[in-house]
This record gives sequence, C-alpha cells and structure tokens, in this order.
Amino acid sequence: MNLSGNAVKFWLQKENIPLENLMIIADDLALPFGTLRMKMKGSDAGHNGLKSIQEQLQTQNYPRLRFGISAEFSEGRQVDYVLGKWNEEECEKLPERVEKFSKATLSFIFAGIQNAMTSFNGK
Repeated sequence: MNLSGNAVKFWLQKENIPLENLMIIADDLALPFGTLRMKMKGSDAGHNGLKSIQEQLQTQNYPRLRFGISAEFSEGRQVDYVLGKWNEEECEKLPERVEKFSKATLSFIFAGIQNAMTSFNGK
C-alpha cells in the first residue's frame, strides 16, 4: 500500500490510461467513518500510499476517492487501527457505504468527476 505508486505508474503506462481516467481509492483517518470525499486533485495529506503515487506520477493532479475510517485509535496505534477489524457498528453500516461508494465510482466513469463530486461528496 505504501508503495502503490509503482503499480499505478506501471498500469497507467502499460494500458496507456490518461491521468483524468484514473481513480485512486484510499482510506482517510481525517474523515468520519463512511464519509465519501471525491476530488480532482490534492495533497497526500500524510497518506503514504498517496504520497507514493504523487512521487511516481510527479503530480498531485489525479482524481481520488477517499473513504472515511475516522481516527478512533490510541496514540501510537494508528497501524493497528488501520489494519484492524471493523467494529460492530461499522460492520452494520459498511454494506450501505460500499454501495454508495460503488455508485460514486460508476458516476465518475459514466458522468465525469464534476457530476460525481456534486452528487456524492459528503454523503
């Protein structure tokens, strides 16, 4: 995950995919659980996977969809939290959130990022 830029760059080049057709999906500790945030560009915000992608692509101008996972972890336990199991409440909400994210991704593909952002950001 932290070196995902290598794979992203490889497949973009191999399949000749334009950057605007790329959608990176990543978790986000800064967003409440299940919150969706789609952007056309932006910083890595400390996310090592996004940092790797930015370094490999030499730009931060690529679409991304962030999935909020919240920051409910003890100091120094971030890795355990990110790689840990969903709690009971999250497990209950997860199917609906995955459905919403699937629809947002399809909207990006078929209607473009502007329409997808308008329809799904913050929902």
